[in-house]
Amino acid sequence: MTLLATDPSALQVLWFILIAVLWIGYLVLEGYDYGVAMLVPFLGKNEKERRVIVNTIGPLWDGNEVWLLTAGGATFAAFPGWYATLFSGLYLPLFLVLAGLIIRGVSFEYRAKHPTTRWRNAFDWMGAIGSFIVPLVLGIGFANFVIGLPVVLAPGSERLHMLNGAPYFWNLFSPFALLGGIVLVVLFLFHGSLFLALKTKGTVHDRAQAFANTIGLVAIVGGAIFLLWKNIAYPSSFAVLDWVCLVLAAAGLVVAWLGNRAGRDGIAFIGTTESILFVAIGIFLRMWPNLGFDNALVPGTPLDRVSAASTDYTLSIMTVAAAVFVPIVLAYQAWSIWVFRKRISTKNIPDDAPDLAVASA
Repeated sequence: MTLLATDPSALQVLWFILIAVLWIGYLVLEGYDYGVAMLVPFLGKNEKERRVIVNTIGPLWDGNEVWLLTAGGATFAAFPGWYATLFSGLYLPLFLVLAGLIIRGVSFEYRAKHPTTRWRNAFDWMGAIGSFIVPLVLGIGFANFVIGLPVVLAPGSERLHMLNGAPYFWNLFSPFALLGGIVLVVLFLFHGSLFLALKTKGTVHDRAQAFANTIGLVAIVGGAIFLLWKNIAYPSSFAVLDWVCLVLAAAGLVVAWLGNRAGRDGIAFIGTTESILFVAIGIFLRMWPNLGFDNALVPGTPLDRVSAASTDYTLSIMTVAAAVFVPIVLAYQAWSIWVFRKRISTKNIPDDAPDLAVASA
């Protein structure tokens, strides 16, 4: 990516950081949701076990998706040039994300609408497929932000930008980008299995713990390859921080794997949380200052943190609104997590009990 010397305002820096925080919150919180949903058909050997797995995320999954909606809304309001260029050029992969979100949402809401095993198994597979599609596409997308999406000026315009070669789809599937998608799916499987071990007891807990032992090794190896490739081939302007993030992300995965083997479910889950946090920080460091774009074809009129931003007046109003409502949202989500903090097992699921994924909607 071409680095630019244009100095951003304090509000532009603040809102880039806030958008990064929203994405990190989404990846950490919804990450275990995706992992758990992908594991429902495999770790649940009967209906009660599958209901236990679904109920661990039932009260939380739709609230966790708010982080994605807020990140998208904040990007639209704070950096409209960024939002417009991405959504006009990447509407095919973004459509896949939307389809995955719809499929998994429908699966949670409809699996308990009919008592037959065939009906519920079908929706469990829908939830697993939808939860696989979204992190795969997002992982490929963030890897392309690391590489730098090529932009050009829109025909007849001196300010509006578009992706070079839009609609931009097949161009996304480079080896590095595919590795990014696979690694994110594996990382979410590891994160989700540790969350499942943390939230359950009995056979489901033991099965989740055993799966985490295996998938954790895959996550460590795949994550190391991806991060080393990223730091060597696509370094950011914060080279030292790149390597600090790599070391901390790797340490988080190792701690998670060792903690899981030692039966320390809480420490293991904190480990994957730390790893996702520092992987995301490393990616957003790479996206500064050009927002994940390669401006080589438009050096005189680049698309960056300054040209893509709203006015400082707009950002000021947004900052006031965020200062009021973000603490409220955080407090509510913390309260929800606290209320549903206890472990569950098949003994807590009576035969006629509804799924919490439906009851909480």
